[in-house]
Amino acid sequence: MPEAATGSTVPRRQLGRYLRQLRNDARMTINVAAKALEWSEAKMWRIETGQTSLRSLDVEAMCRTYGAPDELREALMGLAKETKGKGWWHAYGNVIPDGFDLYIGLEEAAESLEEYSPELIPGLLQTPDYHRALLDKSRPDLQPDEVDRRVQLRAQRQSLVTRVTSPPTLGVVLNEAVVRRLVGGPEVMAVQLDRLAGMNERHNVSVRVAPFSAGAHRGFETGPFILMRFSTSGDGRDHEPPTVYVQGFTGALYLDKPHEIHRYAEAFTESWDDALSKDDSTALFRRTAREMEER
Repeated sequence: MPEAATGSTVPRRQLGRYLRQLRNDARMTINVAAKALEWSEAKMWRIETGQTSLRSLDVEAMCRTYGAPDELREALMGLAKETKGKGWWHAYGNVIPDGFDLYIGLEEAAESLEEYSPELIPGLLQTPDYHRALLDKSRPDLQPDEVDRRVQLRAQRQSLVTRVTSPPTLGVVLNEAVVRRLVGGPEVMAVQLDRLAGMNERHNVSVRVAPFSAGAHRGFETGPFILMRFSTSGDGRDHEPPTVYVQGFTGALYLDKPHEIHRYAEAFTESWDDALSKDDSTALFRRTAREMEER
């Protein structure tokens, strides 16, 4: 029997998502899958909703039942070993392969995202050329076709914010340095800044700038982070706990304890209040874009 769920809920929630998707792809109902695995439907439900940790051997059995590819099976077995951790640091290339992006599943499920970004334009708002310039600097080893693939995948992810049906709300605080930094050169940055101004016209997007004139603010303590909140039930309870994502150079930190969420939410609110208004930020984007075009 799996142990009672303890520690961070993030890895087991993500594991449940992947296993549910595999079952759906195999066109199996919970009832059929439970019978094939000789488990109860209640156990299947707990697994798929991230209510319980899971042994890697159980994950292997599920993956074989659903016909999952070997590489994905190994990745999910590695993820199962992480479901008992207290706070969760996902080290790239450890038991879970480097290319297995766990964050995307959370991003797609989120109802709102609040991001503080002191150095770069957030991925959901980057133009293809801006993203390509970042890859040229950070991954010069990549072949052109791999760069093209990554740029295309990023563009596909961005449809999350612009979709017609229930797009998530996105609130972003940028340091003014992000607006001034020439990633890819003046032409690339001018287009990127116009993109930010255009996104600020959407009802579900608000990008604000913490100007140099604001001096110190809470973001100096936190560093970059994304706070994700998920949908609630009819009685106001969260279907999933809010989660903070902090990307590092060699891994990513996922936090979901109430006191952790409170601290980051408080820091975001304070940084938000110190930033320029949405309209003033939009004006700054357009003005700086024109300045760059004139260089």
